[in-house]
Amino acid sequence: QVQLVESGGGLVQTGGSLRLSCAASGRTTSSYAMGWFRQAPGKEREFVSAISSSGGRTYYADSVKGRFTISRDNAKNTSYLQMNSLKPEDTAVYYCAARYDFRVFAGGYEYDYWGQGTQVTVSS
Repeated sequence: QVQLVESGGGLVQTGGSLRLSCAASGRTTSSYAMGWFRQAPGKEREFVSAISSSGGRTYYADSVKGRFTISRDNAKNTSYLQMNSLKPEDTAVYYCAARYDFRVFAGGYEYDYWGQGTQVTVSS
C-alpha cells in the first residue's frame, strides 16, 4: 500500500505561482509512476501531468504545457508540480496518484493510489 499526501495548495492571484508536493509513504515510490490530476467544481477530473518512475519521462496536458513542471525526488519519496503563470481556469482540487510501473500514464483509471487532494484557487 502507498499513502499519498498532497500539500502546497492555496489562494494565488492570476499570474502567480504555486508548488504542489505529493509525499508518499508505505513503500518506496522509486518504482512508481506518478501523476497529477485536477477537478474543478461541476467538472470531471482531468489529467494534468505525469512522470515516469525514474523521472526521465514527463507528459503534460495541453492546457498546462509550458506553465507547469512535474518533477520528483525519489530519495524523498516526493513528487512536485511547479505551477507558474496561473490562470483562474486552473482553479481546482489537485490530486496526485501513483501506479507501480516504470512508464507514464495519463488516464486516471490507470492509477492505483490517490491522495486526498489540495485546493488551488486562482483569483482574477
